[in-house]
Amino acid sequence: MAETAQLKIGDKTFELPVIEGTEGEKAIDISKLRDQTGYVTLDIGYKNTGATKSAITFLDGEQGILKYRGYPIEQLAEKSSFIEVAYLLIYGELPTADQLKAFQYELSRHTLVHEDMKKFFDGFPSKSHPMGQLSSLVSALSAFYPESLKPSQTTEELNQSIIKMLAKMATVVSWIYKKSLGHPVIYPKNKYDYVTNFLYMTFGQRTEDVTIDPVVIDAMNKLLILHADHEQNCSASTVRIVGSSDSNIYASVSAGISALWGPLHGGANQAVIEMLEKIKEDGGDTDKWIAKAKDKNDPFRLMGFGHRVYKNFDPRAKIIKKACDDILEKLGINDEVLEIAKKLEEVALKDPYFVERKLYPNVDFYSGIIYRALGFPTDMFTVLFALGRLPGWIAQWKEMKENKEPIGRPRQIYVGATSKEYVDIANR
Repeated sequence: MAETAQLKIGDKTFELPVIEGTEGEKAIDISKLRDQTGYVTLDIGYKNTGATKSAITFLDGEQGILKYRGYPIEQLAEKSSFIEVAYLLIYGELPTADQLKAFQYELSRHTLVHEDMKKFFDGFPSKSHPMGQLSSLVSALSAFYPESLKPSQTTEELNQSIIKMLAKMATVVSWIYKKSLGHPVIYPKNKYDYVTNFLYMTFGQRTEDVTIDPVVIDAMNKLLILHADHEQNCSASTVRIVGSSDSNIYASVSAGISALWGPLHGGANQAVIEMLEKIKEDGGDTDKWIAKAKDKNDPFRLMGFGHRVYKNFDPRAKIIKKACDDILEKLGINDEVLEIAKKLEEVALKDPYFVERKLYPNVDFYSGIIYRALGFPTDMFTVLFALGRLPGWIAQWKEMKENKEPIGRPRQIYVGATSKEYVDIANR
C-alpha cells in the first residue's frame, strides 16, 4: 500500500500521497490540496516546496553531494569538458565520441552573432553593467531568430534553438568584455573548442592567433562545469516559470540572467574580491578582519566562506582550490589582494572558530580569485557565472517543456484591506 500523510482540519481528515525520489527524498504531494480542502499552503520563499520533479541535478547539502544526471561532480570536473557536461545536462546522457564531435560541430556553425547585434552596444551607456547588457542582448536574440517564438516547436527546431543559444552566448560574453575596454570585438574561430574559443575572443587580438595556456583552459573548464547547474535555485526556477508561459528560450534565459544578477544569488564571487579590496585599503591586516568576523557584535562577515545550502562543505570548493593554486603558481602573479586571500584561506582552514562552524572557503571564494588572476574586472564575474550556468538553464527549460508542465501560478494569502468605498479626488 502506498504511503500517505494525513492532514486534519477541524473534524475532517484528508489523505495526501507521499512520493519518494530516486535518492530517497520524500515529499507530500499537495497538488490537489486546494481542490480537496479549500486550503493552500504558505511557504514564503518556497524553502519547503517542490515545484517540479526533475532528473537533472541532485544536491544534498548535509552530506556535501552534487551530481549531474547521477554523475558525481568530482568525476566530471576531473575527467570531462564543459561542452561534454553541457551535452549531459541538456540531453540526459554522456555523449559518445561521435555524438560529442557532432555537437561541437553544430556549435561551431552557430558561434557567429548577427552583425546588427554590434549596434546594440552603441546604445548602452559607457558605464552600464555587463549583466544588464547580457540580459538585454540575450533577449534580443529572439528578434533575429523569430522561429524560436513558435509555442510548439518540432524536436529539430527546439534543438536548433538550444544550439544557437549555447553557441552565441560565449561570443556575446566576450564582446561585452571587449567593449568594456573599448577594444574591437574578436570573431570566433571554429578550429578552437568552445572554452578555448571563448578565451581567444576574450583575450585575443584581431591581427594574430594567441596561445592560451592549457592551465588556464583547464581552470576555465572546471569553473564552468562547477557552475553548470545547481538544482532549483532562484535563476533556474525563474527560467522554468518564465518558460512555463511558452516563452521562447532567449526570453527565458534572459530572465534567468536577471535573477542571477542579484547580489544574493550570483554576486558572491564579486563580493569576495570587493571584501579583499576593502581589507587591502585598510592596510592589509588580516588578523584585524578575522577578529571582526568572529565578533558577533560586528556586522562584518567574511564573504566566500560557508554556504547556505551546504551544511558540511561545498564539494565544488575542494575541486576548484587546486585549479586556483595551479593558476596562481603558473601565472606567478604578484597581487596584494590575492595574497590577502591566501592568508584568509589559511586561517579559515585551521582556526577552530571557522572549522567548528564549517565556515570553509566555498566555490565563490576560489572562483573570484581565479577570475581576478586571469584579468577579469569584478563586474564581469557574474557574467562568467551566467556563461557556466547556461547549460543548466537550458536543461531546466527543456525538461519543463518535455514534461508539459502547466503555467506557473503561485497562490497567496491576502492580508490587505477588505472593502473600501471610492472617494472622489476632490474630497481626499
